[in-house]
Amino acid sequence: MRVMLTGSEGYLGCLLGPELARDGHDVVGVDTGFYRNGWLYHGVDRTVATLDRDVRRLTVEDLRGVDAVVHMAELSNDPLGDLIGDITYDVNHAGSVRLARLAKQAGVERFVYMSSCSVYGVADGVVDETSPIAPQTAYAVCKGLVERDVRQLADDAFSPTFLRNATAFGASPRMRFDIVLNNLSGLAWTTGEIAMTSDGSPWRPLVHAMDIGKAIRCVLAAPRDVVHDEVFNVGSDDQNYQVRDIAERVAAAFPGCTTRFGEQGADNRSYRVDFSKITAALPGFRCDWDADRGAEQLAAVFRSIELDRDTFTGRGHTRLKQLQHLLSTKQVDAELYWTSP
Repeated sequence: MRVMLTGSEGYLGCLLGPELARDGHDVVGVDTGFYRNGWLYHGVDRTVATLDRDVRRLTVEDLRGVDAVVHMAELSNDPLGDLIGDITYDVNHAGSVRLARLAKQAGVERFVYMSSCSVYGVADGVVDETSPIAPQTAYAVCKGLVERDVRQLADDAFSPTFLRNATAFGASPRMRFDIVLNNLSGLAWTTGEIAMTSDGSPWRPLVHAMDIGKAIRCVLAAPRDVVHDEVFNVGSDDQNYQVRDIAERVAAAFPGCTTRFGEQGADNRSYRVDFSKITAALPGFRCDWDADRGAEQLAAVFRSIELDRDTFTGRGHTRLKQLQHLLSTKQVDAELYWTSP
């Protein structure tokens, strides 16, 4: 299968591309290169051929001959959405729907979209794919809008699948330190203390980066009727954690690290997620990682590269800081298109 992987040089994409190639797929990557300098360690066997392009500027011709699109290339995380809300909608909502329409026009049969469990927002009890969504941020709102609009394109020739990933964690050469477990692990290593301003009571489901890749690979391998126009939560039931629990598990992987917590925070997002649908529909999918193993993996990586505080706190591994830098230095314009030198 010829697979176009957008965001191929990102936190998840750089891990997934080689895995898809090992599965026998002909992989072409697409990446605009915002985070290209954020390389933490050598940990990928091989890279995939990458088209240096903003997904908003892809054409039908770029998609000719592609059998499946795995779409990851969006602006990631909530602080970034708060900074440039309008552009988040332009890239994440309009850009993703445009890509799906182009893919359909080009004859692409499958479209795998990276959605997020963040669409659930604030929820009582346990939510599943049939539960109402309540997105609280521009990032999450866009995820719900893309699901809504791309589902309208589904027909006998075009088969979208929507993967609502739990919050990712784990080591990647293009590391992100702006997601919860990775951030707490960096604090544990560089400061010896996890000092939280909140009480850590909200619930968050977690899933390792490699398990997200595994879910995508299972979707591509599954019969079309199993995944056609389906939404799947990606994670496992036993990885619904309170943030306090995540902090304590991380601290245990870093000897001597202490934890302390504050009062109940202003961020009221909290949700526990049912992941039974994906394991029932895709027998090959089971999570191989949990928070304990992920924190231990990160501790081993930090030890091997002697991670320093400047690298941990620098812009290379934090989406918001890097885009602020590109904007302030006018390397990208207000719409996040690259400018000429």
